Amino acid sequence: MKNKFLIIPKEIVTVNETNEIIRGGAVEVQDGRIKKIYKANEFNKYTFEGEIIDVTNLTLIPGFVQTHVHLCQTLFRGLADDLELLDWLKEKIFPMENAHSKESLRVSAKLGINEIFHSGTTTIMDMGTIRHEEVIFEELINSGIRAFAGKCMVDRNDLLPNFKESTKDSIVSSIELAEAFHNTEEGRIRYAFAPRFVLSCSEELLKETTEIVKDFEGSMFHTHASENKGEIEEVRRLTGMENIEYFNSIGALGENTLMAHGIHVNDKEVELLKETKTRIAHCPSANLKLGSGIANIPRYLNSGISVSLGADGAPCNNNLNIFTEMRLAALIQKPIHSATVMDALTTFRLATIEGAKALHIDDETGSIAEGKKADLVLLNLQKPNVGLLDEDANIYSNIVYSANRDNVEYVFVEGREVVQKGKSLVYDENEIFVKGKEELKSSLKRIG
Repeated sequence: MKNKFLIIPKEIVTVNETNEIIRGGAVEVQDGRIKKIYKANEFNKYTFEGEIIDVTNLTLIPGFVQTHVHLCQTLFRGLADDLELLDWLKEKIFPMENAHSKESLRVSAKLGINEIFHSGTTTIMDMGTIRHEEVIFEELINSGIRAFAGKCMVDRNDLLPNFKESTKDSIVSSIELAEAFHNTEEGRIRYAFAPRFVLSCSEELLKETTEIVKDFEGSMFHTHASENKGEIEEVRRLTGMENIEYFNSIGALGENTLMAHGIHVNDKEVELLKETKTRIAHCPSANLKLGSGIANIPRYLNSGISVSLGADGAPCNNNLNIFTEMRLAALIQKPIHSATVMDALTTFRLATIEGAKALHIDDETGSIAEGKKADLVLLNLQKPNVGLLDEDANIYSNIVYSANRDNVEYVFVEGREVVQKGKSLVYDENEIFVKGKEELKSSLKRIG
């Protein structure tokens, strides 16, 4: 990590409370934090004592935050297409996750983190799988990414009965992992307890987990909810309640709970989410590809419910690109509600500061402000694939509607450079690609 450096970009998109854009300024980084933000003519690069990153053709933005991903699934991209959720889990995902070895899980995580970095994401909330979760944490630590993560908790499973563990083992192992990894790396790595969803968790496991979260300050309760109509029908059959209503009945809702999807909800459930300050992670690509539906995000936002974005997993997406999620999050709502909803600025904030707020780390990341961690991305918007106007308002349009991962030039996490001029400084991409092919072949053999 560079100890002290000055970034001189074309403009600084701060995502602060007034959405300030600073042209001709600079950002000083020291010891992994943003020490000073300079306006135009407030700095002298010739007298600065430290490294200069003079990139006056690039746009500086906060690192993106994705609040729902599955690194353990990256290895299985392209192997679970064109299925609805429950069949997708039963026929493909559960058997493939069940076949993971430590080495296949390790390379899956590497492939996922590498891809996530290249799209400018610097913070993730990851849901792991049942076994070998320590491997995921090792890769999160080594890569330098900011992350919440936790093993997947499954103690009942009618879809694949041998892909589960006892309630006691699931809880004990989750606690052990949290004790080992929560708030490590000076807070860069945190634990998120991850009961998969109602259909794979006993009520005992869900209730105990909601209490355990309270013992680990800053941790989260991370689950799936109300993604698919078949899922909802089965939850209703098992519990006599709607999905969110059931979570509320067992005390699982709250400001430390983040639920992926939230597509099929009734009026009462929306009120429960609002009253309890429960967070929703919107994953538009996965929702469309699995045919699950379109979450009413404008309603959530108008109700004051926290919404953030995530790519979900590579087998239901099939990429981990935040630019894809932003574009779709905006576009899919417009035919339903009107062309004026989910404007580019609103959507950009969902992928940055609102993601940080969802994880309660907006005092650390999600915007460019003095004292925050230097989680930063430099975009090249001087390319033919984006608009030609330089007005402030057009920047958000260029980023959300036009840009893609090819526009990402530099990525920093806590001042550590992980992507430079579009190239990874963390992974040998050819090496992890070749290793991934080998481990996928081995995994498929284990499935039989």
